[in-house]
Amino acid sequence: MSIDNYRHKLTPYLFLTPAAVLLILFFFYPFFQTLLLSFQSFDSNLYSPVFCGVENYSKLFHSKSFFKVLINTFLYMIVAVPILVIFPIIIAIAINQKIRGISIYRVILYIPAVVSIVVAAIAFKWLYANDGLLNYFIGILGIDKIGWLTDPNVALFSVIALTIWKGLGYYAIIYLATLLTIPDSLYEAADIDGANTLQKHLKITIPYLWPAITLVATMSSISALKVFTEVYVMTKGGPMESTSTIVYYVYKEAFENLNLGLASAGGVILLIIAMIISVLNIKCFEKGGPDVQ
Repeated sequence: MSIDNYRHKLTPYLFLTPAAVLLILFFFYPFFQTLLLSFQSFDSNLYSPVFCGVENYSKLFHSKSFFKVLINTFLYMIVAVPILVIFPIIIAIAINQKIRGISIYRVILYIPAVVSIVVAAIAFKWLYANDGLLNYFIGILGIDKIGWLTDPNVALFSVIALTIWKGLGYYAIIYLATLLTIPDSLYEAADIDGANTLQKHLKITIPYLWPAITLVATMSSISALKVFTEVYVMTKGGPMESTSTIVYYVYKEAFENLNLGLASAGGVILLIIAMIISVLNIKCFEKGGPDVQ
């Protein structure tokens, strides 16, 4: 075989090498290290762990606290993801109109996405304070103050609101990028056929947006599963663990309780859940998606 043929065959692998190295260093190596730690116990000595089999996993699945954070995490995802998938579509359609100054609106819309999550969490914590702006305005309406971050029944949804605020503009821009590729001739043909606005969006816009919808659903699901900073800054998992998520639970066990084995087991479970949900998202949207051909 000639040198040119070898070069031709090796070229794709050379392009893949940088990405492969990054994956090995920052994903596969940490994952297998975490998997190894999840089968070890650090109870007797933090620096000399002993093999304990699946004891850490058994502790997790017999822990009421862990099931509580699982429920919180799935509730977080169930509430946040549909909003982050659907509402940005409406926003993207609105900012896709040819009106004066639309670029300014697009920039303003994207600002929450570039604001530091820590800064945003501190600002929302101030808004949610007992004497904050939200309680001030509802007090004007004669409504009693709400414990936005102190009421176990409300706190989780208050944190979810921050995630939604941060994500709406970001996902709307993803949809907008796809909307800009839709040929105007399709909408003109629909006008000739007598289609109304709703019919045009259902028959043209949504089918073209379907790949972007799949992407947004997957990204927002993973983001909801691994939410941490909002919880850490705003509530520290309280009150009564009502806002504690899997990632916060892993952090607490690893860095506060120094139970690295239990924390690693929680991290492995989180990865498995994230992979399952990602695959389900992709399969469901690919299978159920409209024909965009």
